Amino acid sequence: MRDKILDRQELKRRLGELQAAGKKIVFTNGCFDILHVGHVRYLEEARRLGDVLVVAVNSDVSVREIKGDKRPLVPEGERAELVSALECVNFVTIFSESTPLALIKLLRPDTLVKGGDWREENVVGRDEVLSSGGRVRLIPMTEGASTTNIIEKILAVYRPEDAGKPG
Repeated sequence: MRDKILDRQELKRRLGELQAAGKKIVFTNGCFDILHVGHVRYLEEARRLGDVLVVAVNSDVSVREIKGDKRPLVPEGERAELVSALECVNFVTIFSESTPLALIKLLRPDTLVKGGDWREENVVGRDEVLSSGGRVRLIPMTEGASTTNIIEKILAVYRPEDAGKPG
């Protein structure tokens, strides 16, 4: 699985070979802080849109920019490894920028995928992918499945004042 995790230059080289062979590249990105069923369903659906699925995982620094100082809960290397373990994922890379725009421009995927909580006109990289003949697809979210919901459930059950008390 770790052999699926590539730096951007090696990923560019590998995707170039695959595209030259006629394969369609699908790209998506996200934090994937606590991997859950919503992530799995989303990535499986994204994979069905092409031949090769590339997942760009936000670095710890970029997750903190997006989600705040208390996130991520899981370090970037572990998040990348978990995502790479999914059968539907072909390649994973980690990016530190606040958006994946530079990576999208470098990799030039055929299909750019985001969750249904996005509006297509707001998807980063949309214009670049469309202008090169690609497409943008939005995949509906799995109701109630989110890292934030999992964290809220844990906090609702765990109360610091109860720590150490018999249970």
